Amino acid sequence: MNDAQFHLVVNHLPIITPIIGLVIMLGGFISGSEAVKRAAYFIFVLTALFAIPAMASGEGAEEIVEHLGADHHLIHEHEEKAETLAMLCYILGGLSLAGLWASFKNKSFGKGIAIVVLLFSGVVGYFGYETGHTGGEISHPEIRADFKAEEHEDHDHDHEGHDHDEHDHH
Repeated sequence: MNDAQFHLVVNHLPIITPIIGLVIMLGGFISGSEAVKRAAYFIFVLTALFAIPAMASGEGAEEIVEHLGADHHLIHEHEEKAETLAMLCYILGGLSLAGLWASFKNKSFGKGIAIVVLLFSGVVGYFGYETGHTGGEISHPEIRADFKAEEHEDHDHDHEGHDHDEHDHH
């Protein structure tokens, strides 16, 4: 497995897990369950840990896709977003460790930390979306803002006008 393949495997985790954790944390608030909130905190700690291999594999993936002709500007934009996301993931993980500690020690400020973590996970989720989108633009021109479908319609015409009864043997 090369660096680009590894990056594709691990880069989705810090994008998806903040949203999963947010939903679970909401469930903890709705149900009033401290155990559910702790599960969300644990997921947010994993989010921070998942950001490490995603960031570590980015440079190697960059070299490979640049060699394949990918637009350096798109790669740079993705790299900037990914650095911001990673920092936010690390902060979310740290806040979640504090939240776990406050929860297990029944600290009076534990609910405040849980609210901050819930709101902050939404911010992280947004930056995850931005990072994922800019990463996708590198290899998927169809999701770029400047994509024009009519320029790529030639491929759609390859099958028009052909009778599809070739397999019909009367």
